[in-house]
Amino acid sequence: MKKILFAATVAIGLLHTGCAGFLDEELKSSFAPSNTYTSSYGFEVGITGLYGYARSEYNTWGSAGTNTFFAHSQACPYESLQVATDIVYTGHKDGSLVPFENLSYSTSSVYVTTYWNYAYGMIASANEILSYSEKENVKWDKPGDKVRFQAEARFFRAYAYRYLVYLYGDVPYVDKIEEKFRIDFTRTPKAEVLNKMVEDLRFAVDNLPEDPDKVIPGKLTKWAAEHLLSEIYLLAGNYSAAETSARNVINSGYFSLTKNRFGVVWDNPGDPFSDMFLEYNQNRNAGNRESIWVIQLEYNTNGGGDANEDWSRRAWVPKYWNIDGFVLADSLGGRGLAQIVPLKWWINGENFYTPTDMRNSEYNIKRNWYYNNPSSEKFGQKADITDESWNKAELCPAVTKFFYGKADNLSYNGANKDRIKSRLGETYLLLAEALIQQDKQTEAAEAINVIRERANTSPISAGEATIDFLLDERIRELVGEELRRLTLVRLGKLKERTLKYNPNTQNMKDYHALWPIPQSIIDSNTGSSFPQNEGYN
Repeated sequence: MKKILFAATVAIGLLHTGCAGFLDEELKSSFAPSNTYTSSYGFEVGITGLYGYARSEYNTWGSAGTNTFFAHSQACPYESLQVATDIVYTGHKDGSLVPFENLSYSTSSVYVTTYWNYAYGMIASANEILSYSEKENVKWDKPGDKVRFQAEARFFRAYAYRYLVYLYGDVPYVDKIEEKFRIDFTRTPKAEVLNKMVEDLRFAVDNLPEDPDKVIPGKLTKWAAEHLLSEIYLLAGNYSAAETSARNVINSGYFSLTKNRFGVVWDNPGDPFSDMFLEYNQNRNAGNRESIWVIQLEYNTNGGGDANEDWSRRAWVPKYWNIDGFVLADSLGGRGLAQIVPLKWWINGENFYTPTDMRNSEYNIKRNWYYNNPSSEKFGQKADITDESWNKAELCPAVTKFFYGKADNLSYNGANKDRIKSRLGETYLLLAEALIQQDKQTEAAEAINVIRERANTSPISAGEATIDFLLDERIRELVGEELRRLTLVRLGKLKERTLKYNPNTQNMKDYHALWPIPQSIIDSNTGSSFPQNEGYN
């Protein structure tokens, strides 16, 4: 998959580049969509480019000469959707993140504009593929090629609109190539956009491959679409349909929760939960039967990630190396910058985890740090976590999901192991959410308890199956994997939980559930009214 991604990335980059003079006219013409989208191979190039575009949602600064379609041009875009919630605060005080923590971001702030551009760029690419797939001159290799490529394109179109409706609310719905330059877009009501997303995802469910063992690692199956469809049904308030989609994935017979050691270093100290996040263990062909869709980011591999693709490790790993007695080590996560730091209420909460909860083991949350500099007199001694070391983001309990380091390049920026985008553990929690919303607390508790049994922790009763308990359980199971802002917005809990648990963000208002529309979009859309979101000027 990664080699295919690399080759296709180069080609698709030519299809969508707008850099005058970058290529001579003859080469531009040869890679024009009208020449490329004439065969199954051409559509494979285009679709693989969409996978590359999706991967680039993690991209920070971008870098010349790599297979990057899109760059936020700032560090840790993903973490802008984690701060100002109930789980983390900014530790490194990175200039790109602080405005999103103290809610001083503006209509022109970096992520406010780049997530909009990222989503609509992906939508434009998907619409192009869908439009050209209906041309009569296409020579398909196999009878099912057309609907398969359309299914993948429609999945990614829905995936892009997911960001738009969560972050901005009502947004223009565009489902075709805009042949003429337009300045008269209007904002489509969120409910209408969600209905269109459901249509796309249902098409994807019906036409994507069923057997995950018969696709290349990283490629979509119907179950990735069904998993996402369950979430979108929840967002739309269609809880019975969300329940059905989640159960379809769970009962498909293709996936199972990870309960036994597997993959690389399976015989080293660890546990089944931590195994899922070790390098090389994310994909199904490594023995991971819980993963549903995995973004391909593997280090130093054609079609994988690069030093600027995913900075999650730099965000989640503390600056231990800044303390006398420590040196950089791949076993400690490499060179973290602690752009975000866990809030104490949950990671150090007295009753947040039960004593036996696997997700709280030393393999999943590192609490014991030992000086590792052989030339230091402290070598081998335990380094105490103090209020000072925590406040300075140098030493604190750390989520190990994003530990990553390379012995030959300890200062490396990226965290380029493949990244699980959806897995069965979350599907059970989506099911529980759908059941709670239907007042089916007994069944909801049963769904949550499947997760808790795997974690070796105590079951809950039906009376404990509440939205707040579910949100706590999502932290225990999915912290760092889920986009916490999106989850809290979907459940109408962003303001309440942030004010309750995060002392660093105490100025949140109801309108902060949405970001502002980028001012550049409003200013350029002079042909029609395009109102700003409430609360923003």
